[in-house]
Amino acid sequence: MSSALRRGTAQPLRWATASNAITINTLRPCLTITKTNMVARRHIHSSERRTNTIVEQQQIPDPLPPIAPSKAPLSVLPLIMILRSLATMTVSSSPLLLPPSLHVMGILANTTNPLLNPDKNPLLRYFLKKTFYAQFCAGEKSPEIKKTIDGLKNIGFTGVILNYAKEVVLTKDESEGLKNGAMETDECIQNEILPWARGTLETVRLAEPGDFVALKFTGAGSIALYQLKDRLPPSPAMYKAIDSICQLAHERGVRLLFDAEQDMLQDGIDDWTLEFTRKYNKGLGEAVIFGTYQAYKKKCPEVLSNHLKLAQIENFALGVKLVRGAYLNSDPRELFHDTKEETDACFDSLAASVLTREWNIDVKGSGEYPAASLVVASHNAESVRRSRAIMEAGRAKSDIAFAQLQGMADEVSCELVEAGQSDKTKILPAYKYLVWGTTGECMKYLLRRAHENKDAVQRTRGSRDALWAELVRRCKSAVGLA
Repeated sequence: MSSALRRGTAQPLRWATASNAITINTLRPCLTITKTNMVARRHIHSSERRTNTIVEQQQIPDPLPPIAPSKAPLSVLPLIMILRSLATMTVSSSPLLLPPSLHVMGILANTTNPLLNPDKNPLLRYFLKKTFYAQFCAGEKSPEIKKTIDGLKNIGFTGVILNYAKEVVLTKDESEGLKNGAMETDECIQNEILPWARGTLETVRLAEPGDFVALKFTGAGSIALYQLKDRLPPSPAMYKAIDSICQLAHERGVRLLFDAEQDMLQDGIDDWTLEFTRKYNKGLGEAVIFGTYQAYKKKCPEVLSNHLKLAQIENFALGVKLVRGAYLNSDPRELFHDTKEETDACFDSLAASVLTREWNIDVKGSGEYPAASLVVASHNAESVRRSRAIMEAGRAKSDIAFAQLQGMADEVSCELVEAGQSDKTKILPAYKYLVWGTTGECMKYLLRRAHENKDAVQRTRGSRDALWAELVRRCKSAVGLA
């Protein structure tokens, strides 16, 4: 199972290099956008077409029992991280403190009032920068970001998944207003696409070989939102921006994760992801470009199955970043599984299929499984242990990396770090997902993290209890009682 994905080293570089700089020609106003063959392939991940292949359900190994290391896994964390995480988790798990906190963060994330904008109010910025921002974000400038990344790698993490925080979350009224956004103008390119491209290129430069960079297409502004919502191909300027990002990532040995977003945009995001996957993962045994698959959606198994079929037919490696999902508060409820247990079962089944490269009752197909790489992006300890059990049993055929958000589920992340440190024969690539940007740019991301904690109260309480236990252990050790 030797691979760059698990070693945390750079991928083999197998496509032509290109200049790091973006040069986008000024386009005429009122550019007519035409649909390409990408749209003809839309059905590949549409819920309208279904596969009838009947396969036997593969057995998913039971999760590993909790590791019993020589010391508590959370002991690898600095005290300041323990205290800050404990404060955050205490608020997140409190039915009294969380609702008003969410209300205030919602105002700050969507305000047009300069007094409530952290980037314009220095006192507000200082408070947020020392609390929630410090807990979940990497920094605003290169030295601060690199210091955060180096600190995580010194703890024992394989690397990071770095993301530029700028994004757009649409209200219903805003999504309707996109009907008037069909024209790509000079203003759109200069004020929306180019700043997003520059920020994402800077993110790739901040990452090191073997790291990942996550990107959100919505950060590119109104024209990208319009095109994604209507499942149009990227405009010439947008295509050139994305392609320049992909080529710079190739030159630096960095892998790209195209993040999932709101459901009204997701089919368009899948279209664009597949377009660049075809170009950059063609003929490779391991993926460089990854799409994101949200297991809380009922249609996720079908979408993944169809993408795997496409990879099989067109001979490219499929990169699968598997998550449960983070848009419970903005997407229609009927899209999701009815219970958490159904979501958990879906996640574990999809992960097992990709990791073993075997079709199963959820991921349906026939013939040889295509080349694939997997990122298990989960805060669920049992799901992580299930994937580890497959690895322990020698059944893993795909490259794998484990990822958790910075500031969350540290007990899960540190268990991976501790297991890898205690047994050097076990390769358990553990990554932390970080965003960077100004405090104001990061507010929507921070709000989503707060809502995620609200929707997973039991897990949040488990994290809080683990942090308390670690703090007590340190206190006892300090006075000679441990």
